[in-house]
Parts: sequence; structure tokens; C-alpha cells
Amino acid sequence: MTDPLAGRVLRGDRRAVARAITRVENGDDSTDLLNGIGKSLGRAFILGLTGPPGTGKSTLVDRIIAQYRGRKMKVGVIAVDPTSPITGGALLGDRVRMAQHTLDSGVFIRSMASRGWSGGLSGAVSEAIQILDAAGMEVVMIETVGIGQSDIEIMKIAHAVMVVTMPGLGDDVQVSKAGLMEIGDIYAVNKSDLPGADAMVVNLLSMVRDMKGRSPPVLKVSALKGEGVDRLFDAVEAIRGRFLSPAGEEMRLRSVRGMIVELAKKKLLSEFEGRAFARSVEVARKVADHKMSYEEAAERLVDG
Repeated sequence: MTDPLAGRVLRGDRRAVARAITRVENGDDSTDLLNGIGKSLGRAFILGLTGPPGTGKSTLVDRIIAQYRGRKMKVGVIAVDPTSPITGGALLGDRVRMAQHTLDSGVFIRSMASRGWSGGLSGAVSEAIQILDAAGMEVVMIETVGIGQSDIEIMKIAHAVMVVTMPGLGDDVQVSKAGLMEIGDIYAVNKSDLPGADAMVVNLLSMVRDMKGRSPPVLKVSALKGEGVDRLFDAVEAIRGRFLSPAGEEMRLRSVRGMIVELAKKKLLSEFEGRAFARSVEVARKVADHKMSYEEAAERLVDG
């Protein structure tokens, strides 16, 4: 049975889109909703933006939105923020930094709490992407938490990843680390008016062009001043052009696989937590009474 909300999402009803994303974020049963929109997916280009905090990712997202809106294209944004330990909600609220677009009917921006999900994402990101895609968004941008070098899950679900960095992050040591610096399709050195920007570009170029024969662009940009944004946008559009062509099938399939795996992880984790919580008191007492080791207790919870 198709959820009535699905039809409203497919018509681009903003209230329905907001309600649908809230439903999946809260973990409510959304099977009928997602099944109802399933045949209308696969049209949106998914661009991930990641990088250390403070590099200006949100301001850069704001600039890219403006570029797409100048072309009359519909844009969805999911800004994944750290979770409040009190409310479980998003701490930063990136919509504040993109305020000029909040009343634009062609833009839908949603802050989403990570809620402890690994890799800089949120457990509901895959479903939210489906909802925005079904609602007619031609481009969906995912801004990750960007806490550290291990936050690279975005590469599994995005069609392209932009790594945003800036001068003064440790220069050679920061640039040469594995993780974030290996996943980019585009590298943006933001706040390029700061000292060290040219050196960071050189360091990045020497590294990323040595890996697996790739040659991703490394571009200086000042999102705040609007400098270099056109070139950066052209680099994004070059990748989106491949996505829209027959040659983009591998790109599309990689994203689909990634979202399926993310959804499977979410379901397995939810089922395990429910089962483990029910048995945790019993095994904890046995461990406390020295009748069972911690390892045995953990295996007991895993085995169910």
C-alpha cells in the first residue's frame, strides 16, 4: 500500500518533503513511503562536500546554490551537523548560513543531526536523498560533519565529492594524511586570501596527481568574497555532465550500492540495539558476578 505522503512528495510539496524527512530521521516506519517514490528516483546529481570544520563548507554550498538557481535548477541540501547531547538535534543549523535561499521555492535545505552515525553522515541521509530526488531536485548537496580524516563515507553515496580545505591546517602534514585527501573528485582551497594558499595548492597537486593515475582539479576559492566560484562550479558541472551521459552508469550504480549498504547498516544496527538492550541487564550481572567475561557477554549479545 502506498503512503499518501508519497504522492505529495512526488508533486514537490515542500511540507510533505519536510514531513517525510522528519519521519525517516526519527526512525518511523517509512516503508510504504519509500516504496511509493522508488520508481521516480535516479535523476538527481549528488554532490558531497566534506573537509575539516571551519573551512567554510556552508558558505561554499551557499555560493553553489546561487549558481544553480541562476540556471533555474532545483537544489536540495542536507547539512549534517554534530548532535546535541541534550536534545539529539543538530547543533550548528547550517540553514542560518544559507538564509538567502530559505524562501526560494526552488531550494530545500535541511539540517540533520549525525546522531552518532559514523563517517560524517547521518543514518537517515540515504532516505533523505531519495525524498529530495523524488521531489524533483536536480542537484542534491550533502555537507558532512567533517570532523576528521576518517569521515569519508560520503564517497560511497555521492556521485562526486568536493574536499574543502584552507591554509593553516598543518600544511604538509595535514595534506599528506590518508582519508579525506584520497577521496576528492575536486579539491577546493577556500579562504584563498590567507597566507599559505598557494603552498597548499602545490602540496595538494603533488599528492592527488600521484594517486591511482587520477588528476582531480585543485582550485583556489574565496567563498566569502565570491572569488574563484565560477571555476569551481565549472568543475562540478563537468562531472555532472558525465553523470548525465551514458558513461555515467558506473557513477550512478556506485551511489545506489552505497545507499543500499547504508540503509542495511541502519536496519541491522536498529535490530541489534533493540535485541542487545533487552539482554544487557542479564549479561551485565553475570560479568559483575565474575560468572562471565566481557568477551563472552559481548558474544552472547551478538548471537542473540
